[in-house]
Amino acid sequence: MRRKIALIGSGFSGMSAAAYAAKHGYEVHVFEKHNQPGGRARQFTTEKGYVFDMGPSWYWMPDIIEGFFTDFGYKTSDFFDLVSLNPQFEMIFNDEKIAIPKSYEDLKNLFNELEVGAGEKFDEFMNAAQFKYQVGMKEFINKPCHSWKEFLSPKIAKSALKLDLLTNFRSYVAKYFDNPKLRVLMEFPVIFLGASPKNIPALYSLMNYGGYALGTHYPMGGFYQLVLAMQKVAESQGATFHFNKTIEKINTKKGKVTSLLINGENHFFDFVIASSDYHHTETLLDENLKNYTKEYWKNKTFAPSCLIYYLGFKEKIANLKHHTLFFENDLDEHIDAIYNHRKWPENPLFYACCPSKTDSSVAPSNCENIFLLMPLANDIKDNEELREKYLNIMIGRIEKLTKIENLLSKIEYKRSYCVSDFVQDYNAYGGNAYGLANTLSQTAVLKPKIRNKKISNLFYTGQLTVPGPGVPPSIISGKIVANELHKLKTKYDEEKC
Repeated sequence: MRRKIALIGSGFSGMSAAAYAAKHGYEVHVFEKHNQPGGRARQFTTEKGYVFDMGPSWYWMPDIIEGFFTDFGYKTSDFFDLVSLNPQFEMIFNDEKIAIPKSYEDLKNLFNELEVGAGEKFDEFMNAAQFKYQVGMKEFINKPCHSWKEFLSPKIAKSALKLDLLTNFRSYVAKYFDNPKLRVLMEFPVIFLGASPKNIPALYSLMNYGGYALGTHYPMGGFYQLVLAMQKVAESQGATFHFNKTIEKINTKKGKVTSLLINGENHFFDFVIASSDYHHTETLLDENLKNYTKEYWKNKTFAPSCLIYYLGFKEKIANLKHHTLFFENDLDEHIDAIYNHRKWPENPLFYACCPSKTDSSVAPSNCENIFLLMPLANDIKDNEELREKYLNIMIGRIEKLTKIENLLSKIEYKRSYCVSDFVQDYNAYGGNAYGLANTLSQTAVLKPKIRNKKISNLFYTGQLTVPGPGVPPSIISGKIVANELHKLKTKYDEEKC
């Protein structure tokens, strides 16, 4: 008889784990509290035809995502059309705007225009970043991280110095570039990792390669097409999805999960993989069975939360690109507001995504779909008055860029999403949006473990464990945990024989 696995949550890590576990021959059931898959990457459509991706919008590291589909005999092109954006995005500064071209040579020329000799330095930087990407994504990031012994391979040992694990990212970038705009441009990708560049290991220059060199892409129909594609892959392997199902309790006996209380009924499983928020998952256990205490979580550095607005405009907005980063204000001031002062920023940076520039299907004819995102501290006051205040600030800066007045009057759909919504919808610790920050003290073995230390058949996956935040790492996380579960089950079966 096939062993039964329950997957809690259908975010990217959950769908990935479901697909790989089903491929190993298990009977896999995925339980999702919402009425659709995707977790933070859900999508919704308004009555007038605006289609909004609720979460991820940067399609980077396409090779990692493609690798998931290859493992099951598919290609991404079997499910959706992937467009390479040109420009990749635009950065707005006080005195100029910089469009980041698709072509590597054009990007190198841009660096030379901004700083004499910076093109050659860019080559050096990206060559090193490519090496880190190849080693990091193939040798480093795929480890289950039970112990440091996993990293004693000859290749990793030989590459250790080149990986720059002990250098912080800001100092590393400063060795290559003097121009402050170029430094911001190179520091920007690691913001996705949830901490200041001062606290991120230089290893993560691999993000620059995964973004700038491999390109910024967009799946036609929205990022949600990736969600639907991964669901189809998991189902093709035999996984079954159950929606509107809330896990209320993880029942255990003698060091093993026996059943899950789901919508008031007990369901029995041989293994459980939780892709739900790690801290929340542990609240479903008896106190003495948790991996980590309340103090442990309080002392962790979490990636930010954010204020999001989903906006439908009843006319086209000129001079706005698919991705636009508004960096007119000081990066460190905003970061300090998040991590040190834990308050709403006085002079915020923010990001605007306008997918209707690329994809006419996400907005009605002659209309515009805009997603605004402003990083915020976790666990801070969040109300409608504050949300509206910052919407006005962001709209004012878009008006300045586009030279269009009274943009607020052109909005025909508006929905906000903030700290309290992340808590309500995803049980996110402190309302975080991206998981644990990838600081040096929270890297690899120092992250929360993928196995429960006291319950032999309970596993964890997702952005609060290895390898970390982001869509490609979450997909990898699901693969890691499914493989580890299968290895453990195989070992037990062999011992019984």
